[in-house]
Amino acid sequence: MTRNAAVLGAGPGGLAGAIALAQAAMAVTVFERAPQLEEVGAGLQLSPNACHALEAIGARAAIEAVAIAPPQAQLRSGRDDRLIFANPLGDIAIARYGAPYLHLHRADLQHVLAQRAQAAGADLRLGVAVARVGPDGGVQLETGEALVFDLVLAADGVRSSVRQHWFDGAAPRFTGQAAWRALVPRELAQPSPAGVTVWAGPQRHLVAYDLGPNRGLNLVAVTERSAWVEPDWRQRGDPQELRAAFADFPAAARRLLEPVADCQFWGLFDHAPLPHWVRGKIALLGDSAHPMLPFLAQGAAMAIEDAAILGLCLQADPEIETALARYQRQRRPRTARVQAVSRANAKLFHAAGLRASLQHGAIALVNHMAPGLGQARLDWVYGWRPALD
Repeated sequence: MTRNAAVLGAGPGGLAGAIALAQAAMAVTVFERAPQLEEVGAGLQLSPNACHALEAIGARAAIEAVAIAPPQAQLRSGRDDRLIFANPLGDIAIARYGAPYLHLHRADLQHVLAQRAQAAGADLRLGVAVARVGPDGGVQLETGEALVFDLVLAADGVRSSVRQHWFDGAAPRFTGQAAWRALVPRELAQPSPAGVTVWAGPQRHLVAYDLGPNRGLNLVAVTERSAWVEPDWRQRGDPQELRAAFADFPAAARRLLEPVADCQFWGLFDHAPLPHWVRGKIALLGDSAHPMLPFLAQGAAMAIEDAAILGLCLQADPEIETALARYQRQRRPRTARVQAVSRANAKLFHAAGLRASLQHGAIALVNHMAPGLGQARLDWVYGWRPALD
C-alpha cells in the first residue's frame, strides 16, 4: 500500500521536500495558503552544497539553466571601500567542491521545483489553508475537510504554526535587525559589481549581486534597530529611507542605491535550535526548524539539504518513525552550526570602531598572505554532499 504525505508550504524547501518524498515512493499533497505562486521575494544564493542537494532530487540541471555563476564574492569596508576579503567562485568553486555557486531569482527556483514536484506526481493544492495538524497525521483544512497522512512535513517558515503548537510553543524573536530588499534593472545599476559584494559598516551592511540580464541586480541592506513595531514582518519600504541609512557609504555602494524605486522592508526574526524536529508523524523542515539569518546565505540551501536527507532516510528505512528520527539526528547538528556562524557573521559585518579595525585588518592580512586559508574556512559548508551517516 502506498504511503501518503502532506507538505505544508510551497516555498523552495517545501517543494524540494515534496520531490524527495515522491522519490521515496510516497503519494504527496502540497498545501499552500497563497492562491498562486507569485514572483515574491528577490535574489537567492545557492552555494555548492545546495547544488549537490538539488542533484540528489534531480533538479540541479534545470536550476542551473535559470541561474548565473558569479566569479567571486568579496567583503569591502563600508567606510572607504577597502577590500577586506575575496573568495574566488566560478570555475574555482566547481573544481574545489564539484558544483557551482549560483545566483537566481527566488521565483525561478520555486517555479522549477514546482514543475519537478508535479512531474514526480505531487498534487499541488494552492489557495488551501491548513487549520491544524496532529502527531497522528491528521490534517484539518480551514474549509473543515479532515484528512489523514502517514507523514506531515511542515515547511511553513520561521513563523510556523506547527512548530509553535507542537514543539516549543515560542514565537520567533526579533533580532534587532531589519532589512531592505530591492531589484534594480541592470542598465540602471552601473557599474554592476562583479560577483557578490558586501560592504560592511557600523551597525549595517549592504549586499549586491547580479541575477542575470532578465532579473537585474539584487540588493539587500541590513541595519540595526532597537525594536520592531510595524504590524507586519514584511512590508513596503521607503527608498529614501534606505538611501539615507547608507548615505556615508562609499560612492560605489551609494550609486547602486540611487535607482531604487521600490523595495521591501522586514524585520529579521530568529529562534534558538530546537531539541526536537519530529513528533509522531510530524517533521519540520527549513526555517520552521532552523531559521537562518542572511549572513551566510544558507537559508534556502539548508532547507534543500533537509529535503535531500529526508528523502534518503525514507528510501533507506520502511519505518517512517525510524526514518524521521534518523533525519533529525543527522540534520540538527549541521543546521545548528550554520545558524551559529550566520549569527556571528552579523557581528563581523556590523562591527564598529577599534573592533572593526582589528577584525577586518586581521581578515585582510590573512586574505593577502594566505588566500587559501580564507577559502578553506568555508569548506565545511560548501563541501557538503548528501549521504547518510
